[in-house]
Amino acid sequence: MQKAISYWAMPGGLAGTCPLDTALSLSKNAGFPALELCIGLEGFLTPQSSQADCQSCRRLIDDRGMTVETLASGLSWAFCPSDNDGSIRRKAIEIHKQCLQRAAWLGCQAMLFVPGAVMIPWEKSFQPVRYDRALDWAREAVLELGHTASDLGVTLAVENVWNGLFYSPLEFRDFIDHIDNPAVGVYFDVGNVLNHQQWPPHWIELLGPRIKRVHCKEFKLSVGTQEGFCDLLEGDMPWPEIMAALRKIGYQSTLTCEMMPYRDGLLEKTSQALDKIIKM
Repeated sequence: MQKAISYWAMPGGLAGTCPLDTALSLSKNAGFPALELCIGLEGFLTPQSSQADCQSCRRLIDDRGMTVETLASGLSWAFCPSDNDGSIRRKAIEIHKQCLQRAAWLGCQAMLFVPGAVMIPWEKSFQPVRYDRALDWAREAVLELGHTASDLGVTLAVENVWNGLFYSPLEFRDFIDHIDNPAVGVYFDVGNVLNHQQWPPHWIELLGPRIKRVHCKEFKLSVGTQEGFCDLLEGDMPWPEIMAALRKIGYQSTLTCEMMPYRDGLLEKTSQALDKIIKM
């Protein structure tokens, strides 16, 4: 397994304003051999970035001796694939097709995708979607985007997030199996299930080889809200059991720390904590 850090953890990362060269240097200096890039409506990498721009980014990555295998999209919060408005659902699919193309141009192996939502806790203007409809529309989006991903040679990695969907590993497993596309898998965020009275190692065991990528986050159960996310090893995550479960299913890809927002010392502290976790 390889240590990685999210671009969103960089200074200005959430706004997309951190230059790639800076992000690569900060990551490498903190002890991360790999960086996960993030695509947004603004910043150095957007759905409108040209092929030449993406290839220039790849040359810089290679010149710095860094690994960039994954691209994360947070655009489903602005354009929800399960929105009650059909025009927004269509926009969500089209914009993520553009993101997949940029992932391919960058030479990434996988792209993180949020397939929809019943509710978005931090977006009060979002109109709740009935669960069955959200699930159907999420399935439609993943089916269509899965074909694009397959054509481009990129894995569409569907993430479990706080979106009101997939509160059961069995439901998530069956959702992926129904898609029946080797280019579609799971981006498992270990920190996103603990607050739902779920045990992350059990999810890993049940999802098994469907897990293509892993996000590492920490969570304090005593807080129980978004503020419960905290620095690695300072919460209640069962890291020894998580690592044992990942090894049991043969997972060998990136462990990407999604820590935000940036603050002085965060990258170094996270890197040192992940070193300890990997040895568990």
